[in-house]
Amino acid sequence: MPGKILIVDDEVHIRMLLEQTLEELEDDYGVEILTAGDGEEGMRIIRDQRPEVVFLDIMMPRMNGYEVTRLVTEEEGLDSVRIVLLTAKGQEADKKHGMEAGAEMYMTKPFDPDRVLQVAMELLGLRE
Repeated sequence: MPGKILIVDDEVHIRMLLEQTLEELEDDYGVEILTAGDGEEGMRIIRDQRPEVVFLDIMMPRMNGYEVTRLVTEEEGLDSVRIVLLTAKGQEADKKHGMEAGAEMYMTKPFDPDRVLQVAMELLGLRE
């Protein structure tokens, strides 16, 4: 069963780069790629679409990544959503805060596209 991946980042070029990185999963496995430009839109899509994996920026307008992560963790029915924080905030305290909020994984920008693809495949249970 193919899944859904949501990319939430307020920077258009980052969203596009992540989409390009993950489009192989769309082509090869039928994974659906969704995008959102801020935390509020991302949260709406998470509630409506129930993606299996969310690549989530931290520093965004309207609702930051920590808030989205905490809401997903606390909200009933969203426990199957796995969040990967993907951010420029690389300090150990930032990582700790993200993991405590309920993130599955923490990756820093600039990111390695091969690693992002690998993480997505692992979290979706896909084999190369």
